[in-house]
Amino acid sequence: MSRRIGGIFIRAVITILMVAVLNFVLFRVIPGDPASLLLSGARVSVTAEQIEAQRQNWGLDRPLFPDQVLDYLSATLHGDLGYSFKFRGRHVADLILERLPATIALVGLAQLIAILCGVLLGLYAGWRRGGAVDHVATGVSLALYSTPSFWLGMLLVVIFSTALGWLPGYGAYSPGANVGSRDLSLDYLRHLALPVTAVALGLIGQYVVVARAAMSDVVTEDYMVTARAKGLTGGQMLMGHAFRNAMLPVVTLITLNLGYVVAGAITVEAVFAWPGIGGLTVEALNARDYPVLQGVFLLLGASIVVANLVADLAYGLLDPRVRQ
Repeated sequence: MSRRIGGIFIRAVITILMVAVLNFVLFRVIPGDPASLLLSGARVSVTAEQIEAQRQNWGLDRPLFPDQVLDYLSATLHGDLGYSFKFRGRHVADLILERLPATIALVGLAQLIAILCGVLLGLYAGWRRGGAVDHVATGVSLALYSTPSFWLGMLLVVIFSTALGWLPGYGAYSPGANVGSRDLSLDYLRHLALPVTAVALGLIGQYVVVARAAMSDVVTEDYMVTARAKGLTGGQMLMGHAFRNAMLPVVTLITLNLGYVVAGAITVEAVFAWPGIGGLTVEALNARDYPVLQGVFLLLGASIVVANLVADLAYGLLDPRVRQ
C-alpha cells in the first residue's frame, strides 16, 4: 500500500513538471510580441530600441531553450510566478491570490449544492428505475447536462435580473455599498446567487446522469440478486451493497470537478462580471499577458493532478481490489 501511494505521488509530481514545461512553451508560440504590447499604451511613438530594451528587461531576448525554460522552472519551484505585463509589473501570485477567494466562493458553493442534490437524486433515480422520479430526473438532467453554463447564466440574467429585477446580475457588490457593514455581506450573497445557480445547474445534470447510471448497473449485479434472495431489506441492500459500489464512478467525477474550483467557471464569470480567476483569465487573454496566463493555467493543471491523486486514494478506500 505504501509503495502504491508513493508511486502515485511520484507520478503526480512528474505530471505537474510536464504541465509546467508545456504551459511555458505554449504561450511562447502565441502570435504577438509582449514587449510591443507593454509599450502599446504609450502616448508617444515607440522605437525599435525601446522595444528591444523591454525585451532585455523581461529576459525575452534570451534563448527559449534551455535558458528561459530553466529560469521559469526554477522560479516556479521557489514560488515566483513572474510579473504581469498588463498590470504593470505586479506579482502574478498576488493577482491570483486576490481573485481566488471570489472564485472559491462561487464554484465551491455551486459544487457543494450540486453534489448534495445531484448525487442523491441520481442514486435514488437509479435505485427506483422506471419510476416517475427516474423519468423526470433523467430528462431534466440530460437537458441541463447538454446546456452550456454561460447560456444558463444569460437566461438567468434575463429572467431574474432584467425582467423581474429580483437579483443583481453584474459584479460582486452594488455601487456605493458600505465596506464592513452587515448589508455588504447580504449584498455579496445577492450578487452570488445567480452565478452559483448557473454553475450548479450544469453540475447537477452531470451528477444525476452519472450516479443514476452507476446505480442502475449495480442493482442488476449477481450479488444484489443474492442479497435479495437472502431476505435482506431494501435499506440493507442499499447501504450494505449498492451505495459503496455505485459511488466509485461518482467519486471520480466529484474529484475531477473539484479540481476546477481554483480555475473557476471562466464563461460564467465573464457573463456576470464576477471578479474571480475566470475574469482574470479573460483579461490576460485579451492583453496576451503570458505570465498571468501561465500562472493561472499552471494552477489549473496542478489542481487537476491533485484531484486525480485524491480520486486514486479514495478508490483505495472504497474498493479493496484497488489496494491489492
